[in-house]
Amino acid sequence: MNFKQLNISPELISILTRSGINVPTPIQEKSISPIKDGKDIIAEAATGTGKTLAFLLPLIENINSKSNDIQVLILTPTRELAIQITNEANKLKDAKEINILAAYGGKDISSQLKKLNNNIHLIIATPGRLLDHINRKSIDLSKLKTFVLDEADQMLFMGFKNEVEKILASMPKKKQMLCFSATMDSAVKKLAYRYMKDPIEISIEKEEITLDSIKQEVVETTDRNKRDALCKVLDEDNPFMAIIFCRTKRRVDELETVLHTRNYNCLKLHSDIPQNKRERIMKSFRNADIQFLIATDVAARGLDITGVTHIYNYDIPETVESYIHRIGRTGRAGETGYTCLFIDPKNLRALKEIEETIGFEITRRDVIL
Repeated sequence: MNFKQLNISPELISILTRSGINVPTPIQEKSISPIKDGKDIIAEAATGTGKTLAFLLPLIENINSKSNDIQVLILTPTRELAIQITNEANKLKDAKEINILAAYGGKDISSQLKKLNNNIHLIIATPGRLLDHINRKSIDLSKLKTFVLDEADQMLFMGFKNEVEKILASMPKKKQMLCFSATMDSAVKKLAYRYMKDPIEISIEKEEITLDSIKQEVVETTDRNKRDALCKVLDEDNPFMAIIFCRTKRRVDELETVLHTRNYNCLKLHSDIPQNKRERIMKSFRNADIQFLIATDVAARGLDITGVTHIYNYDIPETVESYIHRIGRTGRAGETGYTCLFIDPKNLRALKEIEETIGFEITRRDVIL
């Protein structure tokens, strides 16, 4: 299967080819045609599976550039993800004369309002800023054709359910709705089905996030020795770029303080850090100016960063899906990745659940302190 067979225009294919994208990923293969045909979709696909292009390509094809109406809205939970989708959309803009607006917190609202005087075809937004525009009547969604709810599970987890419903209320009842989520739990399905018409369900097997290219290891330690064990592993591995995951913002803060005092090149990322600062941190990490990014799941959700060679799970994730989601940030695009999980005795049951899901026992790594 190639993009031509999916009826993607030669102009868009040429842009994809220049970016080294020649073959559609499974989520793109399954989603592009039904989206082009105007069908509602509820898709389970994690970051790194190519889901952004899975909806951007057919939606850009369907936009009528001669119309002045806002035709497509992509709603996403975090500013980082909005920026990432906007960058992808802007790369595809050369294929068609369309106007794109990114509406997220921290961006100057007056310049956004000025830009809105031009005819905007596609909006990529976070809930708070979009509602601000709707309340000011500076954004009119009454002629909207397609609504994309991206990272739906995270949207609900972060408490945006009311905002999403208010935004939905400002759109026409008759529209195409696409719901993309890393996990398809009952809360996501309930929200989606309330507003969708006969949606097509698409699920990408977890294995297709391909764990084959990721070497996984476990360090059995105690909570008291965990910091020293982590530092020993970091010194032995000396990774090019690594993300260290912690369970809570407080754990991130504490670990960053410890690693700083031990002279590691690291910065932290969580939702209490102001948006503009988070953007600067992400830029530094993408540019490989920082070796270690210490983050919570929420902050790192949807960040597709190339070049991450190592993932360290300082705290065991709350679910198996989170574990797969975290480690799927390495071993991308044919590269091999490495991930190390630190557990203490109380985590053994959760580890067993992870091993049962992935189908093998994870190799133990000995760390001599």
